[in-house]
Amino acid sequence: MVLDVPFIFERKSIMRKKIKGPLLLLIAALIWGSSFIVMKNAVDFLTPAVLLLVRFTLASIFLVILFYKKVITYPRHKVMSGLLTGCCLFFAYYVQTRGLAFTTPGKNAFLTAVYCAIVPFLVWLFYRKRPDTYHFIAAFLCVIGIGCVSLNGDLSINKGDFLTLVGGFLYAIHILMIQRFSQDVDGGAFTTFQFIGATCIALCVTLISEDISIIAQIKPTIFLQIFYLAFFATAVTMLCQTIGQKYTNECYASLILSLESVFGVMFSVLFYGEILTAQVLLGFILIFISIVISETKLSFLKRS
Repeated sequence: MVLDVPFIFERKSIMRKKIKGPLLLLIAALIWGSSFIVMKNAVDFLTPAVLLLVRFTLASIFLVILFYKKVITYPRHKVMSGLLTGCCLFFAYYVQTRGLAFTTPGKNAFLTAVYCAIVPFLVWLFYRKRPDTYHFIAAFLCVIGIGCVSLNGDLSINKGDFLTLVGGFLYAIHILMIQRFSQDVDGGAFTTFQFIGATCIALCVTLISEDISIIAQIKPTIFLQIFYLAFFATAVTMLCQTIGQKYTNECYASLILSLESVFGVMFSVLFYGEILTAQVLLGFILIFISIVISETKLSFLKRS
């Protein structure tokens, strides 16, 4: 029997890629999930704009170093679109971070993730592309889930949960801006200009409404948390997502990345001591199911 050595190595290479893609996406979801508890700890010591200023500044430096050649050759007439998209990104982060000061990391993770169900309806509003049945089902489940997570006995909603939902809406707008402005440009360079734009707006908001001198009082432990957010939760996760999606079916990639909210709750329960009531847990489950339906349309259950 003659072994086809090139065929064997080719099969091994394919198998490695099939494993590498989902694994990298899972790492990205895990890091993003952990970032909610890290942000919660950091926001207890720093004001939101100052925290984001330091985070975005470090992230911009990392990305400029990483994509230096692509940044300097980026089309100048498209720089402004990247900066504007970064402005929207800042306000999404800013509102979400302010909400995190008044709610738990687990709720912040799941309520932020509702942008997945919002995007199709914004597309309907701006581009007249009607959502399909799966999107309507996802939106219905998402609304019920939000009610279970956020509404109190008197049907009121606390400040933190409301701000988090607004942040989720801004993330949905941010996705549309990416779709609008990132066509035919390098993704790494476009992302870099986003963070540069977010840094500029963070500096303006800090100078206007917060005390920038607090940066000099940052403790080493808090700085390490900010470094984790800037390096791992930004640069590393972006690379994991970019490479991972090259080797993973779009449907399964969305499914794996949606685990970010699940990991967010897991870390909140383990390290923040968040207690899940039956109502809140039901809300989390409904929101997660709505995300899966909206992102995948349950195609992973269908046979090829």
